[in-house]
Amino acid sequence: MADSFNDEVIEDAPPATATTTTADDVEMGEGAGAGASAAGAAAAEGDNTNGEDLPFAEGGPDDPPAPRVTFAQYLSTPIVTLLIGSGEAETLLTAHQGLLVQSPYFAEACAEFADDGSIELPGEDLDAMGCFLEFLYTGDYFPKKVPGQRTLEKDPSIPDVDMTGDQLLKHAKVYTLAEKFGLVLLKNLASSKIHCVNSTAKGEIAYARYVYAFTSKDDSSIRVPVANFWATRSHTLRSEAEDEFRALCLEYPQFGYDVLTRVLDEKLKRERNERMHPGAPGSARKRPRHSSAAAA
Repeated sequence: MADSFNDEVIEDAPPATATTTTADDVEMGEGAGAGASAAGAAAAEGDNTNGEDLPFAEGGPDDPPAPRVTFAQYLSTPIVTLLIGSGEAETLLTAHQGLLVQSPYFAEACAEFADDGSIELPGEDLDAMGCFLEFLYTGDYFPKKVPGQRTLEKDPSIPDVDMTGDQLLKHAKVYTLAEKFGLVLLKNLASSKIHCVNSTAKGEIAYARYVYAFTSKDDSSIRVPVANFWATRSHTLRSEAEDEFRALCLEYPQFGYDVLTRVLDEKLKRERNERMHPGAPGSARKRPRHSSAAAA
């Protein structure tokens, strides 16, 4: 999905989980600190009898900030073992607890053991977990976005056109993993990378099937662009993957309903515009598409 149809998607949100400054001088943190509470009304009437109700209960506004945690300090925290997959496919990864606990999911898991420990993740994708850990340590994951462009870094091992949907699925799996682990910045980053991938109709079908299988019905940030994409291009793309498109609609009726709703909404909008501006030329947004037959 090399073009985005959801203006609400955050394209270039800078990941605050790992903002690198020098090799061992990095600030970490998934969220920002909470602001002072609004207790001014009670204070004005003299109802405050203890300092904890004041806007600056712990001191004045000019107090120095808390000491910053350096990257070296994160690396001095206990090592946590992560068991990814199960059976013969099980893979052992390790990470520093100080970084893992930036995720609410792992903060809760790590709180259950006093020192070094292990966490089993039998149902997680190994590549997605690798991207998750790469993000924790560096603030991004490969392939990175090219600054100022809607493209990703080139890799000779990755084809320019995603014929199978593997590239779309890579970022979609990072997206759902970030949702599970509670990392909003990683979730937004993965979403923005999805819209940098050029793929075929069959690739888009594989991606849409994953989205409707593993995301919430209320997750409009990823579902709306998928439905919009097919609503505006289904008449040209079905010839490349008509059987797959029909199977997807039958497997996930919500997908078919979402696409149909947007087709009808666009039809009503077009008719309304024609009544308001008779004779005005129409317009359409286009983005490069790659035919499966041509790419083959």
